[in-house]
Amino acid sequence: MSGTSLDGIDSVLVDLGRPEPIQLANYYLPFDDTLKNSLLALHQPGHNELHLAQAVGNQLARMYAQSIFPLLSQTDIAAKQVCAIGCHGQTIRHRPEHGYSLQIGNAALLAELTGITVVSDFRSRDIAAGGQGAPLVPAFHDHLLRHPGIHRVIVNIGGIGNLTNLAPGRPASGFDCGPGNMLMDAWCAKHTGKPYDDNGAWAASGQVLPELLERMLGEPFFSLTPPKSSGRDLFNTAWLLGRLTGHEAAVDVQATLLELTCATIAQAIRQHCAGAREIYLCGGGAHNQALVNRLSALLADCSIRSTGALGIDGDLMESTAFAWLAQQALHGKPANLPLVTGARHPCILGAIYRSL
Repeated sequence: MSGTSLDGIDSVLVDLGRPEPIQLANYYLPFDDTLKNSLLALHQPGHNELHLAQAVGNQLARMYAQSIFPLLSQTDIAAKQVCAIGCHGQTIRHRPEHGYSLQIGNAALLAELTGITVVSDFRSRDIAAGGQGAPLVPAFHDHLLRHPGIHRVIVNIGGIGNLTNLAPGRPASGFDCGPGNMLMDAWCAKHTGKPYDDNGAWAASGQVLPELLERMLGEPFFSLTPPKSSGRDLFNTAWLLGRLTGHEAAVDVQATLLELTCATIAQAIRQHCAGAREIYLCGGGAHNQALVNRLSALLADCSIRSTGALGIDGDLMESTAFAWLAQQALHGKPANLPLVTGARHPCILGAIYRSL
């Protein structure tokens, strides 16, 4: 999995032959600045973008492959014993309103380089059925983390924040809430040179700017009724700069961005997950103590913990989910949740590039 945070590749080797997935090994391969900047550029129209997208997609395939072999070397499992690689690819455009979501990564090349069957392109089939193609991980949350008697909400805080509502006796629902770490990371990198605000310490040293927060919360996306999804196509640096007067202190903008992430998550839970008792966090934002503290204050009547408390490493949640989604594809089983994505019906997701 390489997501909207554009930090690198999370690879996990998962045994799905048991009632609960067993994470056998994991490996992280970071992106360098050149690749990250190339991916950022591809989020917007530009010169020769078709060629650049294909070239960067090939580069990503080689990096995905480079992450597989160190992963397997941690175990006595050979490539030929692996059923499949579930590879989401790197999203460079997410425009379901226009009927597409584009992920690059050249799954055919990845299969050739590894000798392992690859399942990719998980979003297109759902979009073809009228859905958003996202979020897809709530189906895995529903499969694995539902409790028969406790109302749980799983909140992923990656580049984008999204939630899964698991109310006993009701179908799972979920949607993207808004920016997770994306805007905070970009602002932090611009003004401190660091890729992220460690533990939210910089944000905690600033003051929330109420007028700026109000302008941000005026974004129409936040008031849309689910199903809804988003990404860098909306929440990018230009979006942020368009809401600044230019007189704000950088540290206060960071504090306000953290408040925006927390406020939109809390608002989504209050509005769409009434009665929730337990909230479990995953993704990079779960490591931001200032963010966790603020969410705990806004949702004081709920317990807030990491998904690690349920036995799933929050940093590996999405990569594990795509292993499960690949298994669903190989078994010919639907893996989308129409209530989440808005698709007209359940769909078998993914294109399969089989290895001999």
